[in-house]
Amino acid sequence: MRHLAIMVGGPYERVPVIENSQSKELVWIGVDRGALRLLEHGIVPKIALGDFDSVTKEELKIIKNEVADVRVYKAEKDETDTELAVQIAFDEFKPESVSIYGATGGRMDHLLNNIFMIFQPKLLDHAAKIRLIDVQNTIIYFLPGTHTLSKEQDKKYLAFTCLSPVEKLSIQDAKYQLTDADFTHPISLASNEFITDTVNFSFISGMIAVIQSKD
Repeated sequence: MRHLAIMVGGPYERVPVIENSQSKELVWIGVDRGALRLLEHGIVPKIALGDFDSVTKEELKIIKNEVADVRVYKAEKDETDTELAVQIAFDEFKPESVSIYGATGGRMDHLLNNIFMIFQPKLLDHAAKIRLIDVQNTIIYFLPGTHTLSKEQDKKYLAFTCLSPVEKLSIQDAKYQLTDADFTHPISLASNEFITDTVNFSFISGMIAVIQSKD
């Protein structure tokens, strides 16, 4: 499978419009209230999962009536519902990439958990295949190596966020460039800008989240 999408139950206003043509090309997993959100937009997820503490009993009945595979978990567990969805996505569907919607905004603890969940041992090897998407930002994770980042049509800004110590970070073809910089602690190199349609960068150790964004 090439692409899979996960809809989480974050604030509606942070979720971009999903075109029908896009949704038909994707297998969807709905997480908690995210499953109901998909159904409201005419998208039937392959799996709906979570503790469903953010839906009413009547709404859960709707989900169970519409979705063939509904997995209900206890609220008291080691993984968050979103982490479970990402694990299931890779274990059962083997996608080349996973896009997560509805994972930003709202509670700060949820946001930070969603950003840092790629450090979970079961997810770390898949980090480079995961992206978080909202109406204003796309977050993509990168492991050490040499990379070319393509500009999204509606985005202007980019940030290189070191989620761990990073060695020998070089940034080319952006407004602000860098050569073999070392960072001993997490730091966000914010408000860089595209000057062409691509930016090349490299580093030899650590984990970086690149954020494309717009005003």
